Amino acid sequence: MRIQAIEAESEIRATLHGCRELADRALGHWLARKSVGLPQSLVRAVSYSLLAPGKRLRPTLVMLACEAAGGQRDLALPAAVAVEMIHTYSLIHDDLPAMDDDDLRRGLPTCHKKFGEALAILAGDELLTLAFEVLAEGYPPAIAAVSVGELARGAGGSGMVGGQVLDLAAEGRIPGEARPTTAADLEAIHRRKTGELFVASLRLGAHAAGAEPNGKVLNALDAYGRKFGLMFQVHNDLLDVESDSDTAGKRVGKDAARGKLTYPGLLGIDESRRLARQLCDEAVTSVAGLGDAGKPLIDLARYVMDRKR
Repeated sequence: MRIQAIEAESEIRATLHGCRELADRALGHWLARKSVGLPQSLVRAVSYSLLAPGKRLRPTLVMLACEAAGGQRDLALPAAVAVEMIHTYSLIHDDLPAMDDDDLRRGLPTCHKKFGEALAILAGDELLTLAFEVLAEGYPPAIAAVSVGELARGAGGSGMVGGQVLDLAAEGRIPGEARPTTAADLEAIHRRKTGELFVASLRLGAHAAGAEPNGKVLNALDAYGRKFGLMFQVHNDLLDVESDSDTAGKRVGKDAARGKLTYPGLLGIDESRRLARQLCDEAVTSVAGLGDAGKPLIDLARYVMDRKR
């Protein structure tokens, strides 16, 4: 079993490396293509944040879902680029003083620390709108249309943006919004804030491969994405307690300092670890029926569960 685990880790590391390289090349291609004629200050701020070293986890999910649905990774690249643009925009805006007020991201000064708040806001706005332009140009009309809808749902009020509102409400920073206090409240926050964009990433990959609507593959990917997204957030909360800034590439310990609602704070560290492991197991079960096509997603869930940053 130990040998099998080592082989699986080696395989998923190679997969992650390959997907990250493909994503980075595609990001550079689309950024160069869409930067012609733009103000250079905007191009610099967008490039600084979008091309900063990152795990490219969401683009990787797009590519692996495309393969699970019978497609090739190249088919997934416009969607992978669009998802990473949405993710990067969210990081730029989340780091602003009015939001999470962070000064370190991916091991570098945050966008507003480097370029000022006004340009950081506009860089985020550019990435948000550019993501949909990439989808519109990267696919035939039918796939582009369904993909735009998927990404909008994952990123908007019913997904990431709505989750961010609830997260800020938990800190008492949204007047008139009830403060979440329970484990169910916390799950609702993170299903929106983190999980819905993971689900959208997986669905985008499947659509790029021409997956049948409401078919076996899409249903399995939906279930996987919901479990994976929540597992990822529980583990993130644990890292904020147990990791350090050099390892994580961002400021840690800030959640407890601000009285933020987190899994370790609500459930304790041991119970949070147990929950993360349970969610990982459930994510694995969700795609086990896909056979060999689902194996990279299984290996990815187990790898992310053990990550240190």
